[in-house]
Amino acid sequence: MGTKSAQKAARVSVKKQQRNKSIRSEVKTDIIKAEKLIFAGDVEAAHAAVTAAVSALDKAAEKKTLHGNNAARRKARLLKKLNQIKAQPPAEAKQEETD
Repeated sequence: MGTKSAQKAARVSVKKQQRNKSIRSEVKTDIIKAEKLIFAGDVEAAHAAVTAAVSALDKAAEKKTLHGNNAARRKARLLKKLNQIKAQPPAEAKQEETD
């Protein structure tokens, strides 16, 4: 079985693993939702979703569930996608100019 301290360490490890798994899952879900809205072209909804995803990433990094640089990299990629969609003129305006 192991020593008492090893048994306790194993119990603690399982608890941390369960907590971290739920946090990572929530972060991934938020990122996927934001990316779907970005690619759909809904800038207002995408902005709100990106804000929620960035907040979730910050919280995960603060709790040491994700490494700080990993969270920063994911935020940068997400914000880069959002800024690209904001910089593009609407599709309707493009069609009118070409006609």
